[in-house]
Amino acid sequence: MKLASWNVNSIKARLPNVLRWLEEVQPDVVGLQELKCVDEAFPRAEIEALGYNVETHGQKTYNGVALLSKLPLEDVTRGLPGFEDEQSRYIEAVVSTDKGALRVTSIYLPNGNPTGDDGQHEKYVYKLNWMAALEKHAQTLLGYEEAFALSGDFNVIPAPEDCYSPTAWEGDALYRPETHAAFRRIINLGLTEAVASSAQTGDDTYTFWDYQAGAWPKNNGIRIDHHLLSPLAADRFNGFDIHRQTRDWGKPSDHVPVVIELDV
Repeated sequence: MKLASWNVNSIKARLPNVLRWLEEVQPDVVGLQELKCVDEAFPRAEIEALGYNVETHGQKTYNGVALLSKLPLEDVTRGLPGFEDEQSRYIEAVVSTDKGALRVTSIYLPNGNPTGDDGQHEKYVYKLNWMAALEKHAQTLLGYEEAFALSGDFNVIPAPEDCYSPTAWEGDALYRPETHAAFRRIINLGLTEAVASSAQTGDDTYTFWDYQAGAWPKNNGIRIDHHLLSPLAADRFNGFDIHRQTRDWGKPSDHVPVVIELDV
């Protein structure tokens, strides 16, 4: 199974690229983030025409997540369980194959900036509270002893090698020590960070390049899009691919798809 995650930064603006990519790559399940549209405005018909089932959790102008799947999407949950949230940042569903079930997610974790000098700005507190709720939910899912993947734009740069200039990111919500600690707590529940587990991460594994200051041609990128796998999913993990080519397409997203292979 090809399981992909892609922050498209507006599905309306990126639809031609998304359709092209779906046709070329033929992923089995895709999590999209930052749709920037309500459910009714999502281009469901165009994507369904390519053979995908679609579930969305949209929001006007900001945020929004979706799951696309060639297999039926069952047991759909919209919103992070146990967390009161006006923002549409989480969707979860189950897909079943002849090898068993896989719980999949699309996550758009809060950016968290500005943090405030003391890390107490409301936007950063919201990010940390959201991560704590995700940790609690992951613990619940682990109790089911099933295969699952937490996939999406985590807005977390895990390590110095995952950004072009660590000093440039000091104090940023994506790179603060509190962010790293919260991310580690999630992984330390027993999850596997797919890309980092199978490769030396660095400038060839970046997933985001800002539109400003020539970041893309200079490869001034960061790695913030991740797949966290439960033990049963990690046992079936066979590799990954980062589709940098999409950043060269017309009107690109500032993120690129991250695709993992699972033997499910």
